[in-house]
Amino acid sequence: MTRTGSPRLLREINDRAAIETLLRSGAMTRAELEEVIGLSKPATAQLLARLEEDGMVVRTGLRGGGRGPRAQMWAVNGGVGYVAAVALSPELIDVAIADITGSLLAEHSAPMPKENTLRIFRETVQKTAALAGLTLDALSHVVVGTPGAVDPATGHLGFAPHLPGLSAVDLPSTLRELLGTSVSIENDINLAALEEMSSGRAAGVRNFVLFWPADEIGSAVVVNGTLLRGVTGGAGEIDSMQVPGGRYGDQVDSEAIVALAAEHGITESSGLEAVAHALNAGTEGRAFLTALAHRIALGLANVVCVLDPELVLLSGAVAHAGGETLCELVAAELLKLVVPRTPVHLAQITANPVRAGALHSALAVAREQVFGLPQRS
Repeated sequence: MTRTGSPRLLREINDRAAIETLLRSGAMTRAELEEVIGLSKPATAQLLARLEEDGMVVRTGLRGGGRGPRAQMWAVNGGVGYVAAVALSPELIDVAIADITGSLLAEHSAPMPKENTLRIFRETVQKTAALAGLTLDALSHVVVGTPGAVDPATGHLGFAPHLPGLSAVDLPSTLRELLGTSVSIENDINLAALEEMSSGRAAGVRNFVLFWPADEIGSAVVVNGTLLRGVTGGAGEIDSMQVPGGRYGDQVDSEAIVALAAEHGITESSGLEAVAHALNAGTEGRAFLTALAHRIALGLANVVCVLDPELVLLSGAVAHAGGETLCELVAAELLKLVVPRTPVHLAQITANPVRAGALHSALAVAREQVFGLPQRS
């Protein structure tokens, strides 16, 4: 690999390449790192010595190798930075703390309060940090995933009246002051889409729509590999879209799904339970799921007509309860409404997708701050 430029610039480029490789692959020997980044044995040894002296990498033991000598292993020093990921919902404040390598150090959650939300938010993040052996000022960056969207011009949270005490303030500035560190706020569905792009079904997909029915009700739109946020941050708030019969969100929320199920003889207390029950309810269950698929497709049709994406993903508990059966029905209903033959599949990330996306986003920011690594999304 040939590189030109000043010695200082070349060192910085090589250092970043080594850090990025170790973050991606985990602990490696000098010889393994040398092969990946394309430097000579002396240059790689000097690089590792330099990064060790700066506290960026650490020795992590020895690897045995046949009859030859055991090789020293090197890894990124997780202690050079820590991040917090927070997923907010009307029910819960869910927090995770990780070091800069992505190793999870602590998890903690608390019920979403009816009042004093900001105080409880801070206490929950602070307790999670304490479980990780940290104080709030040790956090390099915090990403908060929330329903709705923050208007970049005002900092006010819109489309989320069900989160008490968070919509009447400049939320990013308030949380930065509250936690004493840098904070980013992102729409929860957008974070789920980022996670799908990182390690889910949308990996390598440049244009797709992720739709989350029933409990969150929203969508994320990715165009040319970039999330479409809109001027006020409200892109993808499909629940506010007007369709025949009223507001779209009122037709695909949990209460509406329960009512639709009852029309087909299925009596359950939540949309999740209704969809899960329908899979084994014979003809009535199939008719209910087809009717639900039509409602979902009715909203998606408008998005698909404008964007013509490669893929539509259904995410969230209700979508996964319906499984591939619901996806197939939505795809069939969508074909009746639009020209593009867009495939519909389940999102792959099922375990805390919003918090997982927030963690990846926080790590990207922290790694740029500490190592100068460019953010990918």
